[in-house]
Amino acid sequence: MTKRASPGADTEKSPFADYETRDEDIAKLKDLQEQDDRKQLAVEFFNIKLMQPYFEKRRPTLKTIPKFWPIALMNVPQIGLYLGHNVDQQALSYLEDLWVIRNKEEPRAFTLEFHFKENPYFTNAVLTKEYKYAPVAEAGNSKVDEDGISDAQADFQWGRDVKPQAMKIDWKDPENAFTKKYPRQVSEEVDDDELSGDPGSFFNFFEVEADPMDLGLACLELFMEPIPAFFGDSDEIDSEDEDDDDDDAEEIDLEKPRTKKQKV
Repeated sequence: MTKRASPGADTEKSPFADYETRDEDIAKLKDLQEQDDRKQLAVEFFNIKLMQPYFEKRRPTLKTIPKFWPIALMNVPQIGLYLGHNVDQQALSYLEDLWVIRNKEEPRAFTLEFHFKENPYFTNAVLTKEYKYAPVAEAGNSKVDEDGISDAQADFQWGRDVKPQAMKIDWKDPENAFTKKYPRQVSEEVDDDELSGDPGSFFNFFEVEADPMDLGLACLELFMEPIPAFFGDSDEIDSEDEDDDDDDAEEIDLEKPRTKKQKV
């Protein structure tokens, strides 16, 4: 009696089983990946430049909508999570404009400007959070390719080349300054840029250099596309032209959380 072979026993060995990438091929692929990254970066910088005139045109219109920016900020989970204190929300209600200034040398570094109306909490008309471009290498001597991307830009690393800055808030009542009443708590057992305790007042974001919650990047993302956040929907805004009387439309579950589209 012939013993039956197990399934696949008579098949040939996989042609990929002993495959090893040659050193010269690895070098070729690394070179192509670098070119890909630089092209993608050129596209990113082009889009930033392309959108700037629109942002300037959009700015005065958004300022006419009452509490547009405070509501949009509150509706971003990553930001709203640190606006739990009522005093923070009260102060934020005086915010009338949010603006971003890009670093000319490195557009991924930026300064956030929070423009406030006269309010009972502080005298500053503008609170800023700067993410200063401070590359380790000498960026001025780097070569620039055909797309205008320098070697320093291609080698850019956020955590290494960008340093968050702090500013002093001029509180009208220093004894009741939010950052004094609700300081940020950081454990001595972790690095300064890691949050391990109560974040305290949202306004620590301005008076403390480190930004362990990446609130700056969240605010930048909001600035780029704020209208969906204002409506509490980051995926899409329902058109007023839709047929609201459609009986076959899916019933909306108000208790079901909506998923947020993430940007890179």
